[in-house]
Amino acid sequence: MGKLFGTAGVRALTNKELTPEFVSKFGRAVGTFFGSGATILSGRDVRAGGDMVLRALHSGLLSAGVKVFDGGMAPTPAIQYAVKELGYDGGVIVTASHNPPEFNGIKVLARDGSEIYRDKEDVVEKFFFEEKFNTEDWRGLVNDVKREDRVLDTYLKGILSKVDKEKVRGRSFRVLIDGANSVGSLTSPIIARELGCKVYTLNCNLDPTFPAREPEPGFDTLLETAAASKAIGVDLAVGHDGDADRAIFIDSAGRIQWGDRSGTLLSEWVVTKHPELPRRVVTAVSSSVVAEEFLKEKGIEVKWTKVGIINIAHAIRNDGAAAGFEENGGFLYPKHQFDKDGGMTFALMLELLANEKVKSAELFDSLPRYYTVKTKVPAKEDAKQVYAKVLTSFGSRGQVIDLDGVKVMGEGFWFLVRRSGTEPVVRIQVEAKSKEQAEALANDIIKVIQ
Repeated sequence: MGKLFGTAGVRALTNKELTPEFVSKFGRAVGTFFGSGATILSGRDVRAGGDMVLRALHSGLLSAGVKVFDGGMAPTPAIQYAVKELGYDGGVIVTASHNPPEFNGIKVLARDGSEIYRDKEDVVEKFFFEEKFNTEDWRGLVNDVKREDRVLDTYLKGILSKVDKEKVRGRSFRVLIDGANSVGSLTSPIIARELGCKVYTLNCNLDPTFPAREPEPGFDTLLETAAASKAIGVDLAVGHDGDADRAIFIDSAGRIQWGDRSGTLLSEWVVTKHPELPRRVVTAVSSSVVAEEFLKEKGIEVKWTKVGIINIAHAIRNDGAAAGFEENGGFLYPKHQFDKDGGMTFALMLELLANEKVKSAELFDSLPRYYTVKTKVPAKEDAKQVYAKVLTSFGSRGQVIDLDGVKVMGEGFWFLVRRSGTEPVVRIQVEAKSKEQAEALANDIIKVIQ
């Protein structure tokens, strides 16, 4: 049997691989999985082809007898939160998250708004490949797709109810929001305004071609945003990805801070804020050793998992934890919902700053300092061949963790080489105590892979 789901949903090239025919068939499989009469909330980001994909998906769902409701354009976490809070049986989101503009994709949500787990993905794939669909009799095809207009308000109220609004308002923060020309632009400026911030926006006009930058926020794509934030002199800037489930921060000194650094700080804050929760956080092997160095000193355990927020969520449910995070800017706050949420992450960071009464640059400077290189190369070989090459060349230089990809931790450095689950690339992440060491090690790894 073939494989449809990657690290986070199904993603493919719009109208080449992700065609109306494919999507409709996939919708039939998803509808069969949920069952006739199930209520499903749908939504999408701004991507080109999104309406085409969504309508084809609706067609397949309706064919299987599902009752479909359309929440319109909204951040992925807004649709997820609405599924849970408004009492839907599940959800579907048309998004390729951080992927380049030519991609689109589909996420399938459980009743609690989180992505369905791997075993449930297997069931959907079985229906798809064996073409064992529920085909509703014409008498059951009486339900049109209905509008659901409560998604954004429900989401915004949920976030604002979980932070100390008056404490944040008392600081009158100046913030810059980079919405990546997509759906984060619909919510994060409102969150900031409701928290008493003076709001500046960049790339917050909706545009399905992503003209300003690639949808993935990072050191290369947020350079202009960082320059703007420094020139304006804001207290904090945030850059979202295409569906706004990620938040990458730029501090008051104009420095881009990666997600495992912000995740480490926010994890300590959540443990402080909720002493009733376990003093444990969960993160993926792609995160920096900074998390363990910093949090262990605070008496907070760090549990490592495979890459993917679905694996982090699963570990939190099984073992208990106060929070979970990814190095890419995804932060999971279980008191809100069991998935990453860029808007909630932004609000929590403002609350943390208000509580600590320091500049954001000072807050990030409290963490151990490593220099980071993050890059990717085309995947010309399968994952096993790539990992074998890396182990042969670098396996003797430190402790090896092969939970997901190959992670090597040595004296004063660590790196991870991992085949992406969402793009046809090999991701390389290197951190070291000096910039020169990090860049040299990254170049050596690239040479070995290529």
